Amino acid sequence: MEILEYFPMRIREKINYKLGQRYNNLEEIRIRVNCPIILIFNGEEEIIPYRITNEDTKEILQYVCENSIYAYQNEINHGYITIRGGHRVGITGNCVIENDKVINISYIYSLNFRIAKQIIGAGNEIIKHIIDIENDNIFTTLIVSPPGAGKTTVLRDLVRQLSLGIDYINFKGKTIGVADERGEIAAMYKGIPQNDIGIRTDILDNVPKWIGMEMLIRSMAPQIIVADEIGNLEDVNAINYATSCGVKGIFTAHGERIEDINMNLYLKKIIDLNIFEIIIFLDKVNKGRIKSIYRLDRSEKDSSKKYKQ
Repeated sequence: MEILEYFPMRIREKINYKLGQRYNNLEEIRIRVNCPIILIFNGEEEIIPYRITNEDTKEILQYVCENSIYAYQNEINHGYITIRGGHRVGITGNCVIENDKVINISYIYSLNFRIAKQIIGAGNEIIKHIIDIENDNIFTTLIVSPPGAGKTTVLRDLVRQLSLGIDYINFKGKTIGVADERGEIAAMYKGIPQNDIGIRTDILDNVPKWIGMEMLIRSMAPQIIVADEIGNLEDVNAINYATSCGVKGIFTAHGERIEDINMNLYLKKIIDLNIFEIIIFLDKVNKGRIKSIYRLDRSEKDSSKKYKQ
C-alpha cells in the first residue's frame, strides 16, 4: 500500500491495523499535532488513539519530501505536495510571508493525505453533450458545481477521452493543453502524470492558470484548452485570448445555480463575451451526475436571458 510508505513504522502499523481490507474506501488520513490520527472512509471518520507529536510531523514530512524539503519548497509554499500515485498531502502551520507571498510554512501543525482515485468513465454522461459532431470538435463548456461534487474527477476523464478519441462516434483525438495549477488533473510527479490523461495531452502544472493557458497556446498549439476552478480577471482574459485564437475549452467553476454565475463578476463577464456555448451544473448529492444543462444564446445581449435549458 504505497501511501503508508510515507509514515514511520510505529504509525504505519497502527494505520494498517485499522485499515484492514478497506483501502479502496479510504479517502483521507488526517494528522494533527497533539491529536489522534483520523481516517476517513466514504465520509465517515475512524479515530486511531495515537497522539501525534511535532517530531512525528517532521519525520512524515521528510518522507514525503524524500529527505529534501528544500527541493519541495515551492509546493510547500502552495500548501500541498503531490506524491507518487497522484495522492496529495495538504500542509498547514505557521506561514512566513514576504511581499504578500507565502515563502515558507514552518512549525507544521497538520498534514492531510488525500487519496487519489481516478474514475475511468466519470465523464461518460457529460461527454455526449459537449461534443460538436458536425464540426469534429467540442462546444466550449463551463462545468459548475459546489465543492466536492466531482467536477475535477469529471474534467479529468473528459480530458482522457477527448485526447484518446472516441471510436464509437468516430471522434478523433484532440491535442489538449491543461493548465493544472493545483496539480489535481494530471497529478504530476517528477514530470510524469500519475493519472491517465490521454496520449495527446500537454500539461503545465504548479503555475497560475492564466499564465499556463497563455504559455500552452503559444508553445503547444492545443485544439482544446482546459483549466479547473476559474474565477478571476486574469482567467477571464486568458480564456478570451484562447478562444479568440480559435481554441475550444472546458473549464470548471464553483456554484450551484445560474444566479451564482451571474453574481460572480468575472464569470458574468465571460458570459457577456459570448465565450461559453454550454454550461453544465452537476448534482451536489450524486457526485459527477448532471443536474441541469444550459445552451447559451450568443445572440442575446442580456446575459440573464442567454440561458436556454
